[in-house]
Amino acid sequence: MLVGIAFGIVFVKAEIISWFRIQEMFRFDSFHMYGVIGSAVLVGMISIALIRQFNIKTLQGETVRITPKVFHKGQIYGGVLFGLGWAITGACPGPLFAQIGSGFLVVGVTLLSAIAGTWLYGFSRARLPH
Repeated sequence: MLVGIAFGIVFVKAEIISWFRIQEMFRFDSFHMYGVIGSAVLVGMISIALIRQFNIKTLQGETVRITPKVFHKGQIYGGVLFGLGWAITGACPGPLFAQIGSGFLVVGVTLLSAIAGTWLYGFSRARLPH
C-alpha cells in the first residue's frame, strides 16, 4: 500500500496525471510526457539487462525467465484502441487511481469503461485475432 501511495504522489508531482500534459503529448506540443515515458523505457531496458547479466533470482530463489514475445497483428489493433482511448480520455490505466484520488471523480467513468473493456476482451478473446 505504501508503494502505491508513493507511486501516486510521484505521478501527481510529476504532472503525469494531468489531462493537459497528456493532450500536449498527443499534439506534439511538449517533450514532458515523452521524457517520462522514454526514461521509464530506459530504466526497464537497463533492469532487464541487469537481470540477465547477473542471473538475478526471485525472492523465492527461482530463476527469472524472460521469454521472447511473438508479434501478432492483434497487437496493432490493441495499440490503436489503447492510444485512442488514452487520447480521448486523457488517462491510461496507470494514473487512473491517482486522478481519482486527486479529486478528478469524472475519471471514474474512464475506470468503469476500462473494466468493461477488459471484461469484453475476456468474453470475446477466443474470437479475436491473436
